[in-house]
Amino acid sequence: MELKKISDTVWEIDKNFKEGMLVPARIYATEEIVKSLDEEVFEQLTNVATLPGIQKYAVALADAHSGYGFPIGGVAAMDLDNGVISPGGIGFDINCSVRLIKTNLKVSEVRPKIKELIDELFKEIPVGVGTKSNIKISKGEFKEMMKEGGVWAVRKGYGSKEDLENTELHGIADYAKIENVSEEAIDRGINELGSIGSGNHYLEIQYIPEGGIFDEKAAKELGFEEGQVFVMFHTGSRGFGHQIASDYIEKLLEKMNKYNIKLRDKELAAVPFNSKEGQEYFGAMGCAVNFSFANHQIIQTKTRQVFEKIFKQDWEKLGMKQVFAIAHNRATIEEINLDNKKVKLLVHRKGATAAYPKNHPKNLSITKKANIGSLALIGGSMETGSYVLHTLESKDTFYSTVHGSGRTMSRAKAKKQIDGKELFEKMMKNGIYVRSSSWAGLAEEAGFAYKNIDVVTEAMEKANISKRLIKLLPLGNIKG
Repeated sequence: MELKKISDTVWEIDKNFKEGMLVPARIYATEEIVKSLDEEVFEQLTNVATLPGIQKYAVALADAHSGYGFPIGGVAAMDLDNGVISPGGIGFDINCSVRLIKTNLKVSEVRPKIKELIDELFKEIPVGVGTKSNIKISKGEFKEMMKEGGVWAVRKGYGSKEDLENTELHGIADYAKIENVSEEAIDRGINELGSIGSGNHYLEIQYIPEGGIFDEKAAKELGFEEGQVFVMFHTGSRGFGHQIASDYIEKLLEKMNKYNIKLRDKELAAVPFNSKEGQEYFGAMGCAVNFSFANHQIIQTKTRQVFEKIFKQDWEKLGMKQVFAIAHNRATIEEINLDNKKVKLLVHRKGATAAYPKNHPKNLSITKKANIGSLALIGGSMETGSYVLHTLESKDTFYSTVHGSGRTMSRAKAKKQIDGKELFEKMMKNGIYVRSSSWAGLAEEAGFAYKNIDVVTEAMEKANISKRLIKLLPLGNIKG
C-alpha cells in the first residue's frame, strides 16, 4: 500500500489502490501516529471509500483504531440523493456522548472528600454490562422519552432548560420515529435510564492542573481557571441503542440486493439513505439519540445531588453548570462547503466529534459567547487525563475532530498484561480513587492500552482542525 504524504498531518491512499474505491482515503495525523496504526484501520478505511454516494474522502482521524466495519475515529459524508446510510458508520452505542460539568470548587476542597464522593456516586449511578437503573417508568413514558429526549427529562425534573442550551441538537432529535423501534429494543432499554455502561464508559471527577490552560483568553471567557474541579462523564444509549443497531444491520443486509449494493465487508451493511429502509433506520437511530440525551440528563442530576449531599450546598451554589455535551457516534445532515459549493450531506461520525468553526450556525451559546469554534470533549484513559478542544477549521474533515485518545490494543490483550486489582493499587498510589463493577473491566481500560492523548490532541492542533483549550487530570472515577 502506498501512503502519499500531503502534508505533515495529512496522508492519502489513492482511490486506485483497491477495486471499487470511489474516493481516496485520508488520515489526519502525524507520521508518528500513522506508523502506529494497526493494518485493519487501512483495510476498513479503504472499504468505506467504496460505499455508494461517498463524497471527497473517507476520513480517519488521529485517534483511529479498528472497529466494526468502519474504523473508530472514522468519518464518511454521503450524498443525500445517491448515498447510503450504514449503521457500521455510526456504531452500536448510538449517540455515545461526553458531557462536562464545571464547579466553583477547588482541588484542595475536593481531594479530601474524593473517596466519599466516588463511593456515593458509585452507589447512586449504576455501572456495567446489563445494569438496571432505579428509574422506573411505564412503557408509555418510555415512548415519550424516545420522541423528546433531553426535553422529556427536563420536564420530568432532571436538570434545567439551561442544560439543553449547551447540548447538541438542544437535547432532542426531532426526526425520531418510535414506530421504527422493535419491542425487544424497548424491553432492553426501559430499565437502563440513568446508568453507565461498560468498556470505556465512566464518570470522572477532574481538575485543571498547573499549566493545564492552553488558551488563556478563551478559558477566561468560559470561567475556567487552574485548580478548578469538573465532572466529565461518557456513556450513550446503552442496550437500547445496541439493539436498534443489531436489528437494522440484520435488516439492511437482507435488503442490499434489492438496491444492487455489493460491499467488500458485510459489516458495512447499507441501503440508500432515501429508501424506505434507510429512513426507517434513521428514525430509529433518532430514538436512540434521544435515549442518550435523557440518560445524560438523569446522570447529571444524580451527580449534582451527590455533590449537594457531600458539600451540604445547593448544586447551583456549587456552580455545577453544564459546560457542553457532545456525541461521537451518529449520522447527521450537515451543510458542507464542498468544492466551493454548499451542499447537504449525511455525515457518518463513528468515534469522531462534530467540530464547527467560529460563526457556524450550529454553534451553541457557550462558544458564541466566547467567540470560538465549537468545543470537543476528549476523554483519555482514566489514568492520564482528558482535554477540552475548540474548533479552528475543519471542513476537510466534514466538520469533525477526534473523540478520545484511541486504543492501541484489544481489551483481551490489556487484561493479559495487568490484573485489575494491581491497576487499582497503582492508581491509588498516584492519587486516583476508582470504583469499578469488576476487576477485569478495570484492567481493560489501563492507560497503556490507549494512545498518548497529549500526542493525539497536539496532532489535531498541528492539522489546524482543533486547538487545545484545557487539560483535565483525574481525581476519582466510577466505571463499568
